[in-house]
Amino acid sequence: MKVAAIQLASSPDKGRNLEKALRFAEAAVQRGAEVLCFPELFPYPWFPSKVDERAFSLAEPADGPLISEFCEFSKREGVSLIVPFFEREGGNFYNSAAVISGGELMGLYRKVHLPEIPLWEERFYFSPGDNFPVFALNGVKIGIQMSWDSLFPEGPRILALKGAEVLFVPSACAFRTQQRWLKLLAGHAISNGLFVVRVNRVGEEPHQHFYGMSFFLDPEGELILEPAGLEEGILLGEILPEEARRVRTKWCLFKDRRPDLYRGISS
Repeated sequence: MKVAAIQLASSPDKGRNLEKALRFAEAAVQRGAEVLCFPELFPYPWFPSKVDERAFSLAEPADGPLISEFCEFSKREGVSLIVPFFEREGGNFYNSAAVISGGELMGLYRKVHLPEIPLWEERFYFSPGDNFPVFALNGVKIGIQMSWDSLFPEGPRILALKGAEVLFVPSACAFRTQQRWLKLLAGHAISNGLFVVRVNRVGEEPHQHFYGMSFFLDPEGELILEPAGLEEGILLGEILPEEARRVRTKWCLFKDRRPDLYRGISS
C-alpha cells in the first residue's frame, strides 16, 4: 500500500487551504498514492494557540462541505483519505479525523487526550473522544492517534490489539521537538508491531513555527526513508502489512502479555 504524508502550511483563509490540499492530493495520486493523510487541523490556522470564541465558527458537521469535498475526491480518484478537521456535532466540538474510502465516510476518530498548555488551548475548544476505532483501508487495518494522544501508551496498544497494522499520527508540533517525537513513536512501533506514519504541520504562525519532518517507521522502529524537510511537500512511503504480521510473530509480545496484572492502570 502506497501512503502519502502530505505536510502543509495553513493560512487564515480556509478556502485557500482546501484548494491547496486538493492540489497536493492530486499530485500524490499521480505519484501512485493509495492512502493520503493530512496534518492536524490543516484546513485552518492554528486557532488553539489562544482562547477565542470566534474560532467556533470554523467548525462544521461531518456531512458538511469540507468532508463532502474530500469524499468527492476519493470517489473520483479511487483513493482513501485521512482528513483532520474541526468537527461540530450538535452542541459538542471535536478535534477529529474523517476516514474516507471509495467516496464514503467510513467513520471518525476524535482526539481523546486534550492538552491545556500555552499555545495548545485545546480543552477550551474540544470535547474528548471516547473510542479508539480501527478502520480497514485497502485491506489494511489502520488506527489514528492525533498528536498529544501519542504521548500515552494505551491508545496504540488498544489499536494494535484490535488488529491495526498502521498507526497514523496527524500532528501540530513545534519548538525543536523532532527527536522526542521520533523516539516516542519508534517505541510505539516496536512495542506494538506497527507501521507509523507521522504527518506534521509546517509553516510559521503567530508564536509558533511548525517544523514538518513527517516520517514513516517500520514495525522494528526504523525509518523507512529520510523524513520530510521543513517545507510543504509529499512524503511517499510503501506499507507492507505482512511485515507487521511477521514482526509480531517474531517477537510474540502479545502472547506474553499479562493483562491479569494490568488492572492498576485502569485508574
